[in-house]
Amino acid sequence: MQNHFNTEYFNSKEIQNIIINALKEDIGSGDHTSLACIPSAAKGKAKLLVKDEGVICGLPLAEKIFLMVDQTLELEFFIKDGAKIKSRDVAFHVYGSSQSILTAERLVLNFLQRLSGIATYTASLVEKLKHTQVKLLDTRKTTPGLRMLEKYAVKTGGGFNHRFGLYDMVMIKDNHIDFSGGIEKAISKAHQYLQANQLNLKIEIEARNLEAVQEILDVGKVDRIMLDNFKPSDIKTALKLINKKYETEASGGINEENLVEYAETGVDFISIGAFTHQIKSLDLSLKAF
Repeated sequence: MQNHFNTEYFNSKEIQNIIINALKEDIGSGDHTSLACIPSAAKGKAKLLVKDEGVICGLPLAEKIFLMVDQTLELEFFIKDGAKIKSRDVAFHVYGSSQSILTAERLVLNFLQRLSGIATYTASLVEKLKHTQVKLLDTRKTTPGLRMLEKYAVKTGGGFNHRFGLYDMVMIKDNHIDFSGGIEKAISKAHQYLQANQLNLKIEIEARNLEAVQEILDVGKVDRIMLDNFKPSDIKTALKLINKKYETEASGGINEENLVEYAETGVDFISIGAFTHQIKSLDLSLKAF
């Protein structure tokens, strides 16, 4: 298992801004406890200690945070993002100013614990489906401001990213269909808009029932059909109707208990919001030694 983002991903302006804002939120006018208790010239070292089983995620981000707090800090990594970890493993050592290590500690842990929790949960679901061809997708149900990082964690755990935002795919859902006057009008208006604005975006449309699937097939001109809140038996019927003319995605009401049943219908994708909004953070700690 490995992450699918190159190192330049963590050099992006977006990631830099996330770190800057998080540091401002945490440090404010200064880390007065460390400034008061620790001599400015004091040097120390600490280790990232694993206290859980799972998949580690966010190590390049941890390095960025430490170095943004203090460029003189030195880090030595013993594992890479995407590695399976167990209790008492050590992910890295950090050396340098004791004040700086303590100032960066909480933010590093907050990110590592959450991202590792997402990667771990994703990996556990991917493992359940390794006998199928289905791809597990995340959604836009992410923590505001942290979408880039949380979607990175999904990929580190072996999942796949759906659209990043409202800008990189046309996704016609039930409210769009109702507000625009029906399936045919919604698809037609989407094509008119893309052509008028010279946009090359894929179109996905939601179907609420088998009748809607047939109506979408009658209109055509889409790339993917989302089968929303369908029972597995109805998905099988829908797949026969669609007959591989379009990509298919199952969504809604899918959880750990019924995930395998949905995957075994033969659907191409399954999207799960729980990847990023219903996870348990991994237990990690930074210990001086």
